[in-house]
Amino acid sequence: MNHSIPVAGSRFAPTDAPTPQLTLSTIQKVALPVGAILFDLLFWHERAALNMLLYTLFVVGVVLAQLPRHALQWRSGYFRLTLAGTVLSAAMVAWYGSGAALLACVASLAVWLGYLNQPHLKLVSNALFTAIGSAWQMLPGLVSLVRLPDNVGGRVGRAWFYGRLLGVPLLALGVFHVLFLIANPVYSQLTSRALAAVGEWLEMLFENLSVPHLLFFLLGLALTGAALVLVPVHYFTDQESRLGEFITRQRDRVASFAVRRPDFRPRNFRALDLRKEYLMALSLLGLVNVLLLVVNVIDINWIWFGFKPAPNFDLTQFVHEGTYVLILSILVAMGIVLWFFRRNLNFYERGLPVLRGLATVWVLQNAVLAVSVGLRNYYYIVNTGLAYKRIGVYGFLLLTFFGLVTVLLKIWQHRSAFSLVRLNALAAYLLMVGLACGNWEIWIARYNLRPELQTLDYGFLLDMPDRVLPELAAHQQALTQRHLVHESYSGTWEKLDPTAAKRRLQERIQEFKALQAARHWPSYTYADWQAAAQVNKRMNEGSPLRQ
Repeated sequence: MNHSIPVAGSRFAPTDAPTPQLTLSTIQKVALPVGAILFDLLFWHERAALNMLLYTLFVVGVVLAQLPRHALQWRSGYFRLTLAGTVLSAAMVAWYGSGAALLACVASLAVWLGYLNQPHLKLVSNALFTAIGSAWQMLPGLVSLVRLPDNVGGRVGRAWFYGRLLGVPLLALGVFHVLFLIANPVYSQLTSRALAAVGEWLEMLFENLSVPHLLFFLLGLALTGAALVLVPVHYFTDQESRLGEFITRQRDRVASFAVRRPDFRPRNFRALDLRKEYLMALSLLGLVNVLLLVVNVIDINWIWFGFKPAPNFDLTQFVHEGTYVLILSILVAMGIVLWFFRRNLNFYERGLPVLRGLATVWVLQNAVLAVSVGLRNYYYIVNTGLAYKRIGVYGFLLLTFFGLVTVLLKIWQHRSAFSLVRLNALAAYLLMVGLACGNWEIWIARYNLRPELQTLDYGFLLDMPDRVLPELAAHQQALTQRHLVHESYSGTWEKLDPTAAKRRLQERIQEFKALQAARHWPSYTYADWQAAAQVNKRMNEGSPLRQ
C-alpha cells in the first residue's frame, strides 16, 4: 500500500522545498476523480443532510480498503473511537441536519484521519493538527498531477501512430453505419434517440458549467485528496514523545539548601526553594479554602434549598454575571492547583500529606461551587425557558466536573499536565459527539411550551429549524393564554400579538412545504421528512393548520 507522499521528514517541509510528486495507489487513482464528482453531485446547491452521510461513508470505505488486514491502527483505541464518532455524527446529520451534528462530523473525520496518519498520537488536538498539516502538504502534490508529463512529444507521436492504424477500421465503421441507417428504420430511430440523449446531456453540462461551479468542483477534489492521500506528519508525534503521563522528580531544578553568608544578596530574582514554595502553597490554599467555604455556605443557604426570586429580583443578572464569574473562579482554582503540583512539590514528603489534603478540599469546594452554578442555570430555565446557551452551560459544567476529577488524579497520582490535557480533550470530543446526537430544538420547544411557563419567547421558537413546526402547530391554540415576547438582537424584549404569531406560524408552515417539495434527495433529512408528514396529516384531518 502506498498512500502517502514520501517527502515529509520529522518536521513540516520547508516552504522553499520542491513540489512533492504524488505516488498514488490504484485505488486512489480511481477514488480521487470519483470522490470529486460525488462531492459535486451531492453538495452543489444542496445543504448538509443525507449527502454528508453518503460522502463520509465513501471516504471511510476507501480509506479502510487501503489499509492492510493487520494494520497497526486497529490496535489504537483512539482510531476506533473516532471512527465510530465519525460514522455516528454523519448519521445524525442525515437524521437531524443540525449544525452541532455537522460540526461533530467534520471535526471527527479530521481527527480520525490524524490518528490514521500517526497511530501513536494521543491528544485529540494533535490528531486534528496532523490532519491539517497533511492536507496542507498534499495540495502542492495534487496540483503537480495536472501538469503535462515529461516527453509529451514522444507520447503524441505514439498516439498519432496508433490513430493512423485505427483510421481504416473507423472509416469502415462509418460506412456501415450510414448503410444501416438507410436500410433499417429501427436502427435509425435508436441512433436518433442516442444522439438526442447525448445532445441533451451536453447541453445540460454546458448550462451548469460556470466559474463558481468549477471552483466548487476543485474544492471537492482538494477535500477528497486531503482525506484519501495522507502525507506523514511526524512533528506532533515527536512533541508527544517527549511528554509523559506522570511527573518525575527532577533534582536539577531543586534549589540548594546550603547556608549562605548573612551579607549575601542575590543580584537577580532567584526561584524559590522547595520549602518556601511549599509554605506559599500552604498559606494560599488555606486562605482561599476559608474564603470559598464562606461563599459556599452562603450559596447553600440561599440557592440550594427553597430559592424563590423576589418580584423585582433581576434573575438575568443573577444568572448571567454570577455564572460567568463563578466559572472563571473555578478555572482559576484549577490553574492554582496545576501550578503548585507541576514539579518537585509532588515529592516533598515532609509536608505533602497536608498540602494534598488542602488541595483536595479546595477541589471539592470548587465542585460544590459548580453545583451552585448549575442551580442558578436551572432557576433561570424554570422561570424563562430553555435555550441553547443554557444547554451549553450544563455541557461546560460536565467538562468542569470531569476536569476537577482529573485534577484530583494529578494531586494523588502525580499525573502530568499532558495527561490532564489528554483526558479532558478526549472528554470534550465525546461531549461534542454526544451533543450531535440530541434533537435539541424539539426538546427546547416542548419544554418551553409547557403550561407553567406564562412568558414565552415565541419569536425564538419561530426562528428554529423546520422540524419544530409540528410542535408549534400542536400548541398554537394555547398562544392566547401566554404572554408572548421576542428578544431582538439588541437585547431588548418586544411584545408579540397572538394573532400575528399564528399568522407567522402559518407562513412558516407554507414556506416549509414549498421548500420540502423543491428539495432534491441529497438534502433530505429524516426529521424534515417526518415533520412534513405530520404537517400533511394535520391538514388532511382538518386541524387548525388548514387555511
